[in-house]
Amino acid sequence: MKRRYFLQSAVAASAIPVCGVSDNTTSLTAALPKPAGITPALTTAEQEAISAALGKKGTYNEAQATYSVSLPRNDLKVSLKDEPVPIPFGFGGWVAFKKTLDGKKTVMMSDTVLLEAEVNPLIDATHAAGLEVGAIHNHFFYEQPRIFYMHLHGMGDVAELANKYANAIRNTKLFPANQPGGGATANPAAQSGNTSAPSPSPQTGKEFFDLPVLDEITKYKGVVNGPTYKYTVGRDDVQIVAMGAEMTAAIGLNSWASFAGKQDAAHIAGDIAMLEGEVNDVVKALRKNNLEVVALHHHMLGDQPRTVFLHYYGRGPATELAKGFRAALDQLGKGKTGAMKH
Repeated sequence: MKRRYFLQSAVAASAIPVCGVSDNTTSLTAALPKPAGITPALTTAEQEAISAALGKKGTYNEAQATYSVSLPRNDLKVSLKDEPVPIPFGFGGWVAFKKTLDGKKTVMMSDTVLLEAEVNPLIDATHAAGLEVGAIHNHFFYEQPRIFYMHLHGMGDVAELANKYANAIRNTKLFPANQPGGGATANPAAQSGNTSAPSPSPQTGKEFFDLPVLDEITKYKGVVNGPTYKYTVGRDDVQIVAMGAEMTAAIGLNSWASFAGKQDAAHIAGDIAMLEGEVNDVVKALRKNNLEVVALHHHMLGDQPRTVFLHYYGRGPATELAKGFRAALDQLGKGKTGAMKH
């Protein structure tokens, strides 16, 4: 598959309100009308083909017609500023599949969690499998070991895509069978955008954090994922299309915030999905709330309108960190276009 074919397959879309959010993601806006094109569903047989190729059962988001499989790096032990942090905090990848709006093809998107030495071997394996690399970047400062994130994509028949992806990652720690425990079980809380299977722990995010207070601040409900608590918020105020498929929260178009630690001494890490004209307002909001801007980059190729992703990190009381996340969300969907303000 050639990049030209991918990008020619992209359907240019203007800012059209949409809805359709999974049980595990929250709409940035509510009760907005659907666009004219509705993504056709993946059949049960197609979902089973993905599970068979990867050797792991995923989850199907019916509202967004997306099948996703979490790819945690439970083989790693990660610390930030010499303090251990759990893998669900932001060191899990994912792969997701959905049909194009015309139903003729299926699009695959993936985010992979890699050590430095693993990046270029996976690039080679990805190209050998007939897939493409969309982005390579960091999500964190201060982490040990150093971690990079590589986005992969492809288009074609569901079973063919799943097998190509399985071949690309088969000799890596990303492949579920190569993870501790074999990774064969489903993760009911899986959400695209740095997800991972819950880690076994005597206490969970429910005990570590005051969830009702955080929910009140953010104005959303999160998901307990092992010792962490995570919010995932879709961009349903705008329709974004890449490779002919509608990009939604379940296939990686989302803003998220993950909390680790405890209520009075927490870590926060996350991502904000922005149109170009929203970038600097979001940066200002995060800095005003003492959150560090860690990275600014794209995740996809050929997306229309153009989407920019910003990763951030902070330490402090969970309530103050949540206010920073909420302040960033408040900059989104203000009726701006993707054009820069002058």
